[in-house]
Amino acid sequence: MMEYRGCELPEDVYYDLDYLWARPGDDGTFTLGLTDPAQTMAGRVVAVMFRKVGTHRAAGRHVATLESGKWVGGVPLPFDGTIEQINQAVVDDPGIVNVSPYTDAWLLIARPDDPDEAMARLKKGPEAIAALKAWIDRYDIECMRCVD
Repeated sequence: MMEYRGCELPEDVYYDLDYLWARPGDDGTFTLGLTDPAQTMAGRVVAVMFRKVGTHRAAGRHVATLESGKWVGGVPLPFDGTIEQINQAVVDDPGIVNVSPYTDAWLLIARPDDPDEAMARLKKGPEAIAALKAWIDRYDIECMRCVD
């Protein structure tokens, strides 16, 4: 796993180059979660509210809202699609977003309307890592994961 300024940047996932990582499933869905730099920027997450399973959203529209002590913000879907599943563990214990952003704290599973278009909107590999490093530099982030 790549690490930059304390931020974990797994090379085996795709990124929207802003806040989210995405992992394609064998069934055509994508598991989505907050990146390490994004969870650091948000601060300790204290609440997560999701749109209902079955909700269709256009790319860029919010599928969830995260709240921390210093921030409330929406989580945009990176492609047109439908929410198939939410991570109940994140609802029950929102702070895990700050501890395990790439594993236990995935946010939701969505099915894109057009899988090819969804893949075209996401980046992976050296291009994604370079863009994420630039994002980290732009916001002057030093990542850290909260521990109780």
